[in-house]
Amino acid sequence: MSKNTILIADDDENVREIIALYLKKEGYEVIHAGDGQETLQKVQTGKPALVLLDIMMPHIDGMEVCKRIRNTSKIPVIMLTAKGEELDRIIGLELGADDYITKPFSPREVAARVKAVLRRINDRDTFPADSIIFPGLEINMTEYYIKVDDEAVICTPKEIEIMWTLAGSPGRVFSREKLLEVVWGYDYFGDSRTVDTHIKRIRAKLESSSRKSHPWSIKTVWGVGYKFDIDPKETAGIS
Repeated sequence: MSKNTILIADDDENVREIIALYLKKEGYEVIHAGDGQETLQKVQTGKPALVLLDIMMPHIDGMEVCKRIRNTSKIPVIMLTAKGEELDRIIGLELGADDYITKPFSPREVAARVKAVLRRINDRDTFPADSIIFPGLEINMTEYYIKVDDEAVICTPKEIEIMWTLAGSPGRVFSREKLLEVVWGYDYFGDSRTVDTHIKRIRAKLESSSRKSHPWSIKTVWGVGYKFDIDPKETAGIS
């Protein structure tokens, strides 16, 4: 994978060319795709560092493309959505998109978002190599997985990072804004509903994967945010 190559996937050639112009000024290499099928092919052959992915594309739409990418890769994806299509943004984030940009947009904004997302991805290397372990739960940031009762739970990178953040400080209440800052970065352009969507998905996945009760859970602190709660009578360690 080239750390400097961006795949622009949009069926509008003018949009692709304008974005490419600004990304090249920032020192990025650019490859193009005009439909969903070509996008999936370019992800495999071009090994880009990031994909700018339009939702409305021929052959295979952006949502399905994002889903297929996430089935095999953790490559960062920024969705390009139509103005006011909040449902599209939520679905995109649930499918594992790292960010979204609403059309119409400034090419400078796109370049700034690309730089911010890649910086956050690079910052993942700063996570400690060891796992966080509680009874029946393991969160591993080196290999990016969550296990419940020794069974892998399929999660997006952002869901794993949220769990790592919460479980790394049991009992600490994280506001939505703080989670946005820690997990998405200072310059994330979204809103706090993004956090709520991810927490809902994490809870559903953990609950469906658990075959027995555990002393830990993600608690909502109304009006503030969320915390990882564990029964103080239980012995748990972070190794």
